[in-house]
Amino acid sequence: PGLPYDAGTALLPVSLGALSPVMLVVRADHPARNLADLLARMRAAPGRVSFGHSGIGTVTHLAPVLLLSRAGVTANHVAYRGGGPSVAGLLAGDVEFVFSTLPQATPLVREGQLRGLAVSLGERLTSLPEVPTVAEQGFPGFDVTDWLGFFAPAGTPPAVVARLGEAAGTAMRDPEVVRRLGQIGMLPRGTTPAEFAAFFADQRARLGALIREHGIKAE
Repeated sequence: PGLPYDAGTALLPVSLGALSPVMLVVRADHPARNLADLLARMRAAPGRVSFGHSGIGTVTHLAPVLLLSRAGVTANHVAYRGGGPSVAGLLAGDVEFVFSTLPQATPLVREGQLRGLAVSLGERLTSLPEVPTVAEQGFPGFDVTDWLGFFAPAGTPPAVVARLGEAAGTAMRDPEVVRRLGQIGMLPRGTTPAEFAAFFADQRARLGALIREHGIKAE
């Protein structure tokens, strides 16, 4: 469904609040020990491997679409109604892999029910340093993540935007905020308005191109 406004012109970026990366996971008994193994499995059986995601157009959908496109392999996608059901489908063996949010995947990885093969962020997570990034496993520049940001309405005076950006940055560096966000798998950022504007433009360009290339439409 279309928004009644263009986010690129109706809103002014104030500060990137936090990132929320996802992790590629398989069941602990899956034969793939790393990303290369999983991709080799898809190459050996085109169209026979399935992955789950939490909904069309979500980061859990776009991350595997980008990965498969760059790897030149195909897989069937199964859209679930949320992240919880997609992980349940993985555990039940209905799909072979998912890109899951950290709060859902991390406990299951630590309990030994799932195996983490890669994280979608461009850098390893301090909470799971043993799980490599997609980028370091043959896909440089791969960086797909959910995020939260602060915006102001178009026309807000630059001085006001700057003050709001400073306040947001201060809030995102508060130890209690960092701790609470970390509990739900988010990485605080608190950027300047200019930094967030560049990030926002890059996200719209990269993911917009991916969505158009693959004909992805929200449901």
